[in-house]
Amino acid sequence: MVALDERHHTFLQALMRRGPLPEEESKGMFMELFGCSDDQFFDFLNTVNKELDYVQMEVRGSANQHDGIVYYGIVNKLASEEAKLGTRLVHAQLAFFKAILETILSDPSASGSISSMQALNLRLDTQNEEQTQAEASTSQAAPLKLTLAAKEETLATLVSDKWLSRTEDGRVCLGIKSFLELRSLFKNFDVPFCDVCNEAAIKAQPCQNLDCNVRMHSYCAPRKFSRRQVPRMCPGCSTAWRMPTSDDDEPNNSEEGIHGEEEDGEDEFAVPAPTSGISSRLRRPSQKRSKAKLESSDDENDNGHDDDESGGIPTDRSPPESQGRRVIHCRPKMRARR
Repeated sequence: MVALDERHHTFLQALMRRGPLPEEESKGMFMELFGCSDDQFFDFLNTVNKELDYVQMEVRGSANQHDGIVYYGIVNKLASEEAKLGTRLVHAQLAFFKAILETILSDPSASGSISSMQALNLRLDTQNEEQTQAEASTSQAAPLKLTLAAKEETLATLVSDKWLSRTEDGRVCLGIKSFLELRSLFKNFDVPFCDVCNEAAIKAQPCQNLDCNVRMHSYCAPRKFSRRQVPRMCPGCSTAWRMPTSDDDEPNNSEEGIHGEEEDGEDEFAVPAPTSGISSRLRRPSQKRSKAKLESSDDENDNGHDDDESGGIPTDRSPPESQGRRVIHCRPKMRARR
């Protein structure tokens, strides 16, 4: 068995002090301490975990299911009453955290988050965890209560300690510490596992068939269906698997190239279309000329009927069809008398 030296201690102290670190940062710290490539990183973890197994702890890696980034941190493998003493939360706050977990894990849509208002409105268990069954059967059982301000403070503490996290739109979701340390709790809630990585599919895409329990993470499904030979079908019920692809998000460059070639092939003497400001200025002279014509025509009509008894309003006008034309009036011929 290889004894741990100062380099191992430095790595462990960094994880304990700073909390879970991303995989890239963890491997970078390992390469800087040991002066070797990251190919030996997992051998290093096996060596460290053999020593930590005596105190029921280990360095574990898990992916944050909301962004797919893998983190490494030191977790406690022992779930006992003594292990609960390591938290600074009171029992009412722990019951509030448990209520949030139950709500997120029992979501059939596998969204992996709840709204802040929904989290603050959750009810706590009516029985204190320290009370025995005999005390619970009597009327001495006191319900656990938290005010709205205490819930908000507890929520901020859990986010700061990385047990919970917030999405970009402010929703409450599980933090990286929950993904690292609460695997046994996920099994107790019968959370379906991802068909690719075999981890609890809390934030995942469920099968379109409501009777099927197959789920896949958003970062695992592309790896499964990356090959053309693998059909995009549910492995459990053979239902067509709907998933977002990069082709849907990226613009179609081929169509843009075709339009660009057509534009390049146009007549070189073609005048480009004027902008809105230029076109408005070009329209102004024509508008002035048309307005001048209307004013001149109105003046002529007024001058031609100044002597009219109706006060300038013409009483006898030719129909619209005769305007602008030369009208010839013909009289009938009279027969000569014999």
